Amino acid sequence: MNARWDYRRFSAMLLKETLQIFRDPSTLLIAFVLPVLLIFLFGYGVSLDTARTRIALSLQDGGGPAQSLAGAFQQSRWFDVASTGDLKILKQDLVAGKVRAIVVIPSDFSRRVERQGSGDIQVITDGSSPNTASFAAAYAQGVQASWAAARSEDRGRSIAPAISVDQRYWFNPELASRFFLVPGAIAIVMTMIGTLLTALVIAREWERGTMEAIMATPIGMGEFMASKVIPYFMLGLGSMTICALLAVFVFGVPFRGSPIALLAIASAFLVPALGQGLFISAATKNQFVASQIALLTAFLPGMLLSGFIFEIASMPRWVQIITYLIPARYLIPPLQTVFVVGDNWRLFLPDIAAMLGFGLIFFTLAVRATKRRIA
Repeated sequence: MNARWDYRRFSAMLLKETLQIFRDPSTLLIAFVLPVLLIFLFGYGVSLDTARTRIALSLQDGGGPAQSLAGAFQQSRWFDVASTGDLKILKQDLVAGKVRAIVVIPSDFSRRVERQGSGDIQVITDGSSPNTASFAAAYAQGVQASWAAARSEDRGRSIAPAISVDQRYWFNPELASRFFLVPGAIAIVMTMIGTLLTALVIAREWERGTMEAIMATPIGMGEFMASKVIPYFMLGLGSMTICALLAVFVFGVPFRGSPIALLAIASAFLVPALGQGLFISAATKNQFVASQIALLTAFLPGMLLSGFIFEIASMPRWVQIITYLIPARYLIPPLQTVFVVGDNWRLFLPDIAAMLGFGLIFFTLAVRATKRRIA
């Protein structure tokens, strides 16, 4: 495989690999059906939003202020009051997981409000889900504060808080988790397409005995690698485009960047993804082993260590260091940015350079592994 580049020979190899893709139902399934399923899964089935948290309400005071506050909780957009009643029974619901928190309005609440202008409530949360527990407690305090302010205005009094906080959330005012989950899912799809599919390419040639026939031709190493990479590169871009269209037109994710920026980011990531897949394929020569290694070294790290679901800053320090070796780590931030923020090339370019650097390493390893296997 040291012959000079011949475009006619290369075109024949490229056509052969392209036809192989369309003749393989499993490839089309992974490339077009599975990405759509993943996008719908993360768009509809996975949500980190805390809206409509199920709570129980223990109303121990029949006075007007207590009844009014109970109504505020029942009308809140943040809570779904699943049950009301005796505190002992509600605690059993909390232990059983039927509710995430219990709001207790004590028996002296109305009297304290009438005398002091304010009253205390008790919020009992399920600490087995720390994030949900803290959010439920904070939102319960917010409902009470909003109710107290509205009541003061109705009574002609204005109570100035010690600290006034005016919260403004940039880029995602509704704090909708799908705005970063769906773009992140596109990164997982590209990891799967780029690494998993190409991990089977050269291994398939060895298993089917066609590698020997290729070795008997005067094809060069550059032609061989390019013919394997280009069809899957276009396949990856096609899957990314379908997922991006679904994200915008089905899930309502804003797209504030430019198609050029999205194409540049996706293309830069496909370089290391394809290179890693080819290296795995050339080193193993077995499709089953190659697919398992691809899942362990690309798909799972891309899911868990890229910042897609778990924030990298909250990970242990030694795990944070490992994430620098995950190419998907450099894809998630620019991909989410191009959707919800817009074009920010000062952020994009360092990540694009890192991904291209990983691609150079993987393709070098793939070429060496292929030559060694052929020899």
